[in-house]
Amino acid sequence: MTTSDFELDSEKPQLPIVAVIGRPNVGKSTLINRLIGRREAIIEDQPGVTRDRIKYEAQWNGRTFIVMDTGGWEPDPEPQSINWRISAGAEAAIAEADLLLLIIDISIGALDEERALVNVIRKSGKPVLVIGNKADSPESELAIHELWQLGLGEPIPVSALHGRGSGDLLDLVVAALPESRTPELVDHVRRVVLLGRPNVGKSSLLNSLAGSTRAVVDSIAGTTRDPIDEEIEFGGATWRFIDTAGIRKHAHQASGTEYYAMLRTESALERGEVAILIIDASEPIAEQDLRIMSKIVDSGRALVIAMNKWDLVDEDRRVTLDREKERELNQVEWAERINISAKTGWHKDRLAPALNKALESWQMRIPTSKLNSFLAGLVSATPPPVRGGKQPKILFATQPSTCPPRFVIFASGFLEPSYRRFIERRLREEFGFVGTPVEVSVRVRT
Repeated sequence: MTTSDFELDSEKPQLPIVAVIGRPNVGKSTLINRLIGRREAIIEDQPGVTRDRIKYEAQWNGRTFIVMDTGGWEPDPEPQSINWRISAGAEAAIAEADLLLLIIDISIGALDEERALVNVIRKSGKPVLVIGNKADSPESELAIHELWQLGLGEPIPVSALHGRGSGDLLDLVVAALPESRTPELVDHVRRVVLLGRPNVGKSSLLNSLAGSTRAVVDSIAGTTRDPIDEEIEFGGATWRFIDTAGIRKHAHQASGTEYYAMLRTESALERGEVAILIIDASEPIAEQDLRIMSKIVDSGRALVIAMNKWDLVDEDRRVTLDREKERELNQVEWAERINISAKTGWHKDRLAPALNKALESWQMRIPTSKLNSFLAGLVSATPPPVRGGKQPKILFATQPSTCPPRFVIFASGFLEPSYRRFIERRLREEFGFVGTPVEVSVRVRT
C-alpha cells in the first residue's frame, strides 16, 4: 500500500494505554466504569467474567487515553487451560501498556497471588499505581497501610462501587501518563462484525486471521462476553474485526451478564459495515442461526456467511447440509457462502475477496437514467399484475441512498409484494448486489 492510500491523522494520535490488572474478582471492571464515566465493562460478582483484553477511551482534565480491562491474573495456572490463556493475555496487556493500575481488594489484603504479580510488574519496568479497592468506609480505608509492603509506592484507597476517591485517582493517572504516542499513518479501516451463536468458532476465526490469541477461546459456550476489536492486516488491507459474544436464545432466559453482553452485541452490529455470520457446518442449521441472520438483514449490513468447522464435515453431512442451505438460507440467497475451517485455516483467504465484494455492493449507486432505462425494459416485458380491475403504472424510480442500496418506485397504484420481490431479483441479476440487502419501496401517486 502506498502513502497515497493513507492519510496522516494528526487529530487522533496514538493514545497512551492504562492497563487495569489484578487477580480475579477484585473489582477491576467496576473501577473501569468509574474511570471511563459510563457502564461498558461487564460487572458480575463472580470470578472470570472478564476474560479478554478490552479497550475503552477515557477523558479527564483535557487528556484522552485508553483504559484496558484484562482477565484476572493467576500464578502458575494449568498449561493450556483457559486460566492459563487469560493470565497470558493479562501479561500481554502489561507489555502493551504505558501505565499499570494494580487493583487489590483492601478488605482481604494482598495475597500470595498479588505478590507473584508484583514480580511480573517489576520485571516489566512499567510505572504502576497500587489501588486499594473496596475502601467503602473510613474504617476500611485504615487497612491501606498494609499495601506499602508491596514496595511499589504509596497505595491509593478507592471505592469503585461508590465512586469514592475516583477523581483523585484520575488526577494521578493523568499526571503519570506519557505524552501521546507519535501520530501514525492510518487507513480507512472497514469494520467487520463476527456474529454467530455460542461456540461456532468466532474467536477461533479471529485468532486464525490475527495470528494471535487476542480473544480467549475455549470449548465452553459463551467464553467471549465482550465485543473485542482487532485490527488485522488481511487480504492486502487493514480490517477492524469486532468479535462478539454469542447471541443467546432469548433475552428473558439470559443471566445478567449474558443479557448485558447481548445489548453490547447489538451495539457492535450497529458499529459494523459488514457482518460475517458464522455457522457450524458440522451441526444442523439451528433456529438461532436464522434469528441472527434476520437480525443482520434487518440492520441493513452487508453479509458474508462462513460455514465453519468444515474439517468435521463428512460426505453424508455435506448432502444434508446442501438441503438445509436450500431450505433455511433462501432469505439470503444473495449472500456469498464460504466453507472454511478456522482451526486449520482452510479457505480463510477467501474471506477478504468476499468482504470486498459485499462492501462494494453495499455502497453501489445506480445512475437514475440507467435505473429507469432498466425498469422500463422490465415493465415492458413483465407488467405489474392487475389489482382491482386496474393495472398500476410505474412512473419512475430513484435510488435515494446506499449502505444498503434503497430504491423508491413511484407508481400510479399499489404494487403487490410478489412484484416488488420480482423487481429486487431482476435488480440483482442486472447490477449484482452480491452480499448486500436491497430495499425496494413504492410510493403511490394518484
